[in-house]
Amino acid sequence: MRILLFLGTNLAVIFLLSVVFSLLGLDGILAANGVDLDLGALLVYSAVIGFAGSIISLLMSKTMAKKGMGVHIIENPANPTEKWLIDTVAFQARRAGIGMPEVGIFEGAPNAFATGWNKNDALVAVSTGLMQSMNRDEVEAVLGHEVSHVANGDMVTLTLIQGVVNTFVVFLSRVIGHIVDRVVFKVERGHGPAFWIVSLAAQFILGILASMIVAWFSRQREFRADAGGADLAGKQKMISALAKLKSGQQDSLPDEMAAFGISGGKMAELFASHPPLDVRIARLQQSDS
Repeated sequence: MRILLFLGTNLAVIFLLSVVFSLLGLDGILAANGVDLDLGALLVYSAVIGFAGSIISLLMSKTMAKKGMGVHIIENPANPTEKWLIDTVAFQARRAGIGMPEVGIFEGAPNAFATGWNKNDALVAVSTGLMQSMNRDEVEAVLGHEVSHVANGDMVTLTLIQGVVNTFVVFLSRVIGHIVDRVVFKVERGHGPAFWIVSLAAQFILGILASMIVAWFSRQREFRADAGGADLAGKQKMISALAKLKSGQQDSLPDEMAAFGISGGKMAELFASHPPLDVRIARLQQSDS
């Protein structure tokens, strides 16, 4: 869910900036002398829009996750379970060499996430469903997985990759729009309506294709976080936690996963932010740790 929130915010910011830049006439840099496309200026323009979306998404990630998921932050533990969560995350954070993250609980099916703009200002949260369906060893492994995400700087790296991808999506969509405007509609100066229509359509299509690149990176970082969780909590605990998640999915997938077709074959796998649980378990079983 945190990835969906990040990507949704990112796409919304890109679209908004594109519209604002167009209304302000800043797209005029795309047609130097009324005819030729200034590729250098276009690249700068694309980078501003592309990285602004991902950076704003990163800075808002923790706040949006708290509100979007309804996370209750544990400030003063109200029961032994909350105290155990705080103590476990604190121990793992020290071992991982990061600052103590905020720790929270939210209502829902078995799930957990970590987010935040830097390693020392993060949030780690688990769902009530996870706490009810797993024993403490398994929850400890899940927490180790999420702490590893923070220690690996995954959100920052995701932001940089998303920024680069966004830049090329905006760049190529404007180039396509420019070519169609000049070659097909024979516009010689400035840009006609076709440029704006084709550019936005191309940006939408290229954005979908580019999301596969981001999803691939996200799957790789899950393998690294699994290895980190195994190091912090123990390999067998991490395998047991993944197996427990897998057994829960055999009956029914969470609504948000079903809605995005995450179980829908090879095509869905290209857009999935997480590898199949069978693959993750096998990777851990084959590891040396």
